[in-house]
Amino acid sequence: MPTEDSTGTRLRAWERATEWPLTGAAVVFLGAYAWEVLTNAQGGAKNAAELVIDAVWALFGVDYLVRLALAPNRGHWFFHHLPDLAVIALPVLRPLRLLRLVTLVSIMQRSAGTALRGRITLYTAGSASLLIFTSALATLDAERHEPGSSIRTFGQALWWALTTITTIGYGDAVPVSTEGRFIAALLMIGGVALIGVVTATLASWIVSLVEEENAEQEAATQAQVAALQAQVSELSERIDRLLAERDSDRG
Repeated sequence: MPTEDSTGTRLRAWERATEWPLTGAAVVFLGAYAWEVLTNAQGGAKNAAELVIDAVWALFGVDYLVRLALAPNRGHWFFHHLPDLAVIALPVLRPLRLLRLVTLVSIMQRSAGTALRGRITLYTAGSASLLIFTSALATLDAERHEPGSSIRTFGQALWWALTTITTIGYGDAVPVSTEGRFIAALLMIGGVALIGVVTATLASWIVSLVEEENAEQEAATQAQVAALQAQVSELSERIDRLLAERDSDRG
């Protein structure tokens, strides 16, 4: 019977082995989905795009089931990987698997804190860009043929996604379909989360700058104290020599 350590090792090995293949599959999915929506594919072209999308979706499903089977504690793993389940359950979110690419960019040799902030910044920028792009595609796909819809081109969908994720919401373009409104709700939640991450990252950066400045000032102060101590010691030695010379002259 496999032990918990052996299953955990097998899970990590599986994740390392499938990291790049799944990222490549996500790129293929995003390309097929974007091509289908932007060209408004019909007939055989649409069926081909849907076949690619379904194949990638099935691949993600197999990966999820394998990782669940290899997890040492399946219940704990399940509740801590609900976003992965959402990637399988919600087709719109499948391209977000591409965000794994962003986590591989952090290769600069910096301090741990700076590297973490840089990774968070890259992850936030990448996730925001992908969220805006995929939301615009999905909304265009849902709204293009809806009666009374104000979102009928990719430019209009992209403008709507930008104003929604930034919580501005001019109201000049709004989804009217149920699917479009569901996407809008997710995008609003993503916008609020994005603002929180940006604010936290900025605050961390400011605190880091203040700490660095304080450290430099403290180092300068310590250097000045050490120099004063050296001067005092030198003066004490001179005084001692002068006193000794005076005593010898009197003797």
